Amino acid sequence: MTVQELSRAEYIARINRVIEYVEKHLAESISLEDMAEVAHFSVFHFHRIFTVLVGEPPAAFCQRIRIEKAAQQLKDIPGKSISDIAYDCGYSSTPLFSRTFRKHFGMSAKEFRLEEKPVFVKNGIYYSKCGQALSKKSKLSYSPNEELCTVNLKQLIIMETKVQVKEMPEVQVIYCRHTGAFNEIGKAYSKLMQFAGPRGLLNGPHAKTMTVYHDDPSVTEMEKMRQSACLIVDGDVKVDGEIGKMTIPAGNYAVAGFEINETQFEQAWNTMCIWLTESGYEPGDGYSYELYHNHHEQHPERKFILDICISVKSL
Repeated sequence: MTVQELSRAEYIARINRVIEYVEKHLAESISLEDMAEVAHFSVFHFHRIFTVLVGEPPAAFCQRIRIEKAAQQLKDIPGKSISDIAYDCGYSSTPLFSRTFRKHFGMSAKEFRLEEKPVFVKNGIYYSKCGQALSKKSKLSYSPNEELCTVNLKQLIIMETKVQVKEMPEVQVIYCRHTGAFNEIGKAYSKLMQFAGPRGLLNGPHAKTMTVYHDDPSVTEMEKMRQSACLIVDGDVKVDGEIGKMTIPAGNYAVAGFEINETQFEQAWNTMCIWLTESGYEPGDGYSYELYHNHHEQHPERKFILDICISVKSL
């Protein structure tokens, strides 16, 4: 790597540590000084560097992550009060949360909770369970798709699979972060493989890849969706540059296996989301991820063999 490439990789690594810090401390007050210290930059330089690499200033990033986390909870945990959601997402008062929520989503938190819930996506448009077309922020923005309002709805979006709720083990992973469209995460995987290959990390008995999702695509705009291209590793691995490491916690997950081509991921996730609405479970506090069991380029039909795993808890 050139000096320029090494330098950029180090800067990205530091900013990734800040993003992880923010995710873990949403319920607390996070100052610019706190984030700068995590990144080992002065406050002045940190603000400029973060804004350039992430695409938004640190304060705006924290506020967006907090309010989108709150929106996910409003949608996924109907029994949790708005005030509890506000405090758990780092807001010092319910009025402050209410003002911020309305500014971001164009409606009150109560109105948002009463809106139809996005359950599945088709051709980039989100729909409620009955086929009502919704915008990113749950507000009606398209004419209803008559095709999706018929009894053929499930045939259009559901795949044959068996969903099980089971305990998934804790795993250690190294990762390369990707922000943006799902189909562009291959760039992050390429960097991850370039790091892992020479170090013999691809030969371990548990060396499977997985994509971890950090945001809800029905709430977060696609260009800001955060995903991690991950490789499961044994023991502690020294990382550097754009490659980080994290722990995927053990817990109860809804798990289903799929054998799909690259155009069928949307349908597979729709299958899981529809199942969840009828399951007696709600999303848990853990990650959602795809766990891959093969390399699709070695499959005779270039298919991905994977499990989709969604953290869940009883309603």
